[in-house]
Amino acid sequence: MDDVQGLADRLESVRERIARASARSGRDPGSVRLLAVTKGFPAETIREAMALGIRDFGENRVQEAEGKIPAVEPGPRWHLIGHLQRNKAKRAVRLFEWIHSLDSPEIAGEVSRRAADLKKRLACLVEVNTSGDETKFGVHPEGALSLLRGVTDLGAIEIRGLMTLGPLTGGAEGARRAFRDLASIRKDAARAGLLREDADLSMGMSDDFEIAIEEGATIVRLGVALFGGRPR
Repeated sequence: MDDVQGLADRLESVRERIARASARSGRDPGSVRLLAVTKGFPAETIREAMALGIRDFGENRVQEAEGKIPAVEPGPRWHLIGHLQRNKAKRAVRLFEWIHSLDSPEIAGEVSRRAADLKKRLACLVEVNTSGDETKFGVHPEGALSLLRGVTDLGAIEIRGLMTLGPLTGGAEGARRAFRDLASIRKDAARAGLLREDADLSMGMSDDFEIAIEEGATIVRLGVALFGGRPR
């Protein structure tokens, strides 16, 4: 019960912070989707979160998701938010409705082919490395439009927008620059007819999601802010 109450309290706090960040940027809080990141947390925690009204859950690794998703009752929307290797595309397509981490024509093509085999149509985001951190995945910003052009005609995936990770260094201003750059790429892609003007921006995690909302995030990916420290 204490764990459930703790989750309820953290969820209320997060929703209040989303509302305040939305107000600062003149936005409707309802335009921001909360994606609960459940890496390292058991199915029981996910069921508790569902009872509180959370419906979108994100996993980083296909292997962990394979043991967890079948243990949760039907209802959630599952998002793959971690890097996807080509040899795991078939398994990912079976498990997830959204993939946030398309970063090459090869991965996109494989996901589309596997989805077509299963007669599925997946919502996908193109991951862009706006932080400049070479240890991170994602297409470089200057290659984002080219990648979008190459994947928009794939029949079994629907490109819904863009995703990025904030930088490891640089503090709040570094995060703001990275998020602002992603919003700018969306604007360029919309002008080129490659994305809708209101296409999704998946950006912002527990330590920087309020900045991300101020810069236009439509999806924020929260783990620790919701669930506390991960079980050891």
